[in-house]
Amino acid sequence: MFIGDLVAATGLGHDTLRWYEKIGLIPPPPRDRGGRRVYPGETLAWIAFLGRLKSTGMGIAEMRVYAALRAQGDVTAAARRELLERHRERVRAAIAALGENLAVLDDKIEIYRTIEAAAPCPTPEIQP
Repeated sequence: MFIGDLVAATGLGHDTLRWYEKIGLIPPPPRDRGGRRVYPGETLAWIAFLGRLKSTGMGIAEMRVYAALRAQGDVTAAARRELLERHRERVRAAIAALGENLAVLDDKIEIYRTIEAAAPCPTPEIQP
């Protein structure tokens, strides 16, 4: 698939894909006779995984470490697992914090509902 196809499939821009390639997040693809990048099909799944890492708060530097380990193959399976386990713990902590924040918001909303329910209804003015 060409870069335009990858842009359409991932929603990432041309510049972003080229930058990912430049910093080592995606391996440089082979090129056709016209010099156009030809990305293998598995690039889509890899970019989707990178998107998950990013959306869960993993920084680019750590993603680059993971990508470099991945490029070395199965000999780095333990290191990749450990990196993902550390990240998973950070994600779990963030989820717990969000849960606590949500509970505070729920409590505050309930307080306002109680106040609203107890407030006397305004009496409409009677016009002569």
